[in-house]
Amino acid sequence: MCVFHRKEMAGLNRDHNQRTGKSYGSDSAVYPPVLRISQLDALELDSALDQLLWTQFTQCFQNCRPGMLTPMEPELKALLYLLVWRFTLYSSNATIGQSLLSLRYQSTSSSSPHYKPLSSRQKLGLAILTAGPRWLQERSYRLLLCLGLSPRGAVSEMDGGFLQQGLRKALTLVSGLAKFATLINFLVFLRNGRHPVLAERITGAQTVFSKPIVVRDVTYQYMNRELLWHGFAEFLIFLLPLVNLRKLKAAVLLHVLGGKRSDEERTREAQDVWKDCGLCGEWPTMPHTVGCQHVFCYYCIKSHSIADAYLTCPKCGAEAGMPKMVKMEMQVVGR
Repeated sequence: MCVFHRKEMAGLNRDHNQRTGKSYGSDSAVYPPVLRISQLDALELDSALDQLLWTQFTQCFQNCRPGMLTPMEPELKALLYLLVWRFTLYSSNATIGQSLLSLRYQSTSSSSPHYKPLSSRQKLGLAILTAGPRWLQERSYRLLLCLGLSPRGAVSEMDGGFLQQGLRKALTLVSGLAKFATLINFLVFLRNGRHPVLAERITGAQTVFSKPIVVRDVTYQYMNRELLWHGFAEFLIFLLPLVNLRKLKAAVLLHVLGGKRSDEERTREAQDVWKDCGLCGEWPTMPHTVGCQHVFCYYCIKSHSIADAYLTCPKCGAEAGMPKMVKMEMQVVGR
């Protein structure tokens, strides 16, 4: 991972030097190019913040009537986004995710090597191109109904005419072109490392470091720790399905507690073994046995045997065979 970061940074620095014709040692403030991973991390942080803010907002209405916010949910999400945008991007040229990574936006309309902040028009364009498609996507169902179109793409009225059919096809075409343009923009971003979002490319906003010569450095100690932990976690995920934890637990309990019981306790346990299910602990319903002296409810042992093909008795650790019904004689004693 560190080798990839170093190669990417070296390639970005070489391209940036060739493009500007200046070195970092010049008098003008030349900002090094931002790593692709840093730009994507900033977008993920912004998305997580939006989700967290919406969750906190909905919790304020958890004691109100259920579904009260559903009719206005797209508008409320857009309003919360614009509220955050007003006090972050509009005032400081950086989103919260960018601020956490020491990044900010600059305008690409000027060829000056010095930093140039975004204009008010560019900031407003970013807000509209970010919040607008989200609102339109969530409101598409109701908008199609208002336009007389079926949400599934069919014309709602049989005699709607060519106007509604043309409008439906136009909306479908525009949606497909927007998604295709987003894909092309992301592929271009992977190639040159600029403008991960289509809205940034349209408005001319580029991500740069908030301070000159700020490089995201990842130490070897952190990388080794993360790689070791992830490798250990993947090993456990692979190993746990192969281990019969129920049988292992029963064997450990039998080994630790089995030899410490007295003969009196064993006799009492043998007498009470028919009174409770070995799985649920209740009086056994339709009692069945699996080859050992313990008894189980039919539904308990059947469901567990279906879920675990190598089921063992949780009491003694014996391998469970086919469930067999227990014949019990009951004697009613009168008063």
